[in-house]
This record gives sequence, C-alpha cells and structure tokens, in this order.
Amino acid sequence: MLKITYYGHSVFLLDDGKTKLIIDPFIEGNPLSPIKEKDVNVNYIVVTHGHGDHLGDAVAISKRCDAPIIAVNELANYVASKGAKAHNMHIGGGFNFPFGRVKFTIAHHGSSSGEGTYTGEPSGVLVTMSGKTVYHTGDTGLFSDMKLIGEMNPVDILLLPIGDNFTMGIDDAVKAVELVNPKFVVPMHYNTFPVIEADPNVFIAKVKANGFNGKVFNFGETVEF
Repeated sequence: MLKITYYGHSVFLLDDGKTKLIIDPFIEGNPLSPIKEKDVNVNYIVVTHGHGDHLGDAVAISKRCDAPIIAVNELANYVASKGAKAHNMHIGGGFNFPFGRVKFTIAHHGSSSGEGTYTGEPSGVLVTMSGKTVYHTGDTGLFSDMKLIGEMNPVDILLLPIGDNFTMGIDDAVKAVELVNPKFVVPMHYNTFPVIEADPNVFIAKVKANGFNGKVFNFGETVEF
C-alpha cells in the first residue's frame, strides 16, 4: 500500500504506512498548498533541483523533523551548508534506503538557489516504496530518453509537469506518457502562477484517449495505490 498526497505545484507526499517522504516541498509561498510548513512531518525529503519553488521549505523541514534531504551532490552540499541533514547522490545513481530505493534521472532544466548559487544538475527521481515505483520528473522539457527510463524502470505512477513556459506543456506531456508507458499518470506544475496556467482535465482526457489511465488530484487529496 502506498498513499500519495498532492499539495499543489510539484509537491507530493509518499506514505507507505511506516515512512513518509515528501518531494519538492514548496509549501510556504505556494498559493495552492492547503497546509503550512509546520504541518509537514516526514522521515525523508527529496528535492529535484535548487529553484525556490522546488527546494521550498526543505531546509526548515529537515531541521525540524531531523529528516535527511536526498538530492544531487551540489544541492545536497548546499542544504548541508544551511544546517540541514543531507544524503548526497547524483544522476544515474541509485541507493537503497530503509523504505526502498531512490534513483535520480536527467531532466532538461536549470538549477540554482535563490542566492544564485549553482546547485548542480536538475533531476527527475524514481522512488520505489511499498513495491510501487513513482517517477517524479521534476521540471523538464520532453526528451526521448524517457522511453529508456520507462523500459529499465517500469513506472507505476508518473508525476508530470504540464504548465508550459518553464517545463513541457500539455501536448509534450502527452508524448512523455507514451514514452514512459506508466500504469498511472498525474499532472503537476500548473496553475500556481498565471504564466503556467493549464487545464489538467484536458491533459488527462488526451492521456486516456491514448489508452492510459490517470487522474487530476485535488490539492490535499490522498490516493492509495
């Protein structure tokens, strides 16, 4: 059993009943989040890249919960310099944690802190918990190696940006679903700001027309897989 909760933008909480892991915890400053940073209680944090709308409140949560931030090497070093616990990894590398496995993938984007510090390459991440593999692509444009990622790491749940402008838009995201070939797909990174407005229902309709299954999560909604 794996429960996944969506808190808007690219924020997802994974809970297998024993371990809670949050990805890209942009809570404070996220107009779509139904919770506050103080409401987050987790064992692990994964951050895909250093931009403020993804790194978000990771350092504060790490300090309060004594939860390590799992990230690519330069970003892990950056959060460690801010007093957070960190587990350093990098793209293409995987590691077996007590809850399951984390493996980082490429993503076509950028990565720097709000201070302008270089925080390593942007990434996507494969998290395997409770026998389910979740592929959170991070912020990315469409790339053909998504097919290879899906072939080598069969994906149960694909979390995919659709907001355009900074990431892929709806049509590119539909193609990404075809490449990855997941069992289930969930849109993310849309409607947080006017520049990334998109209709997630249009995306899901196109995905289903291609024979895939998916759902638009309400903000704060939990779905069990």
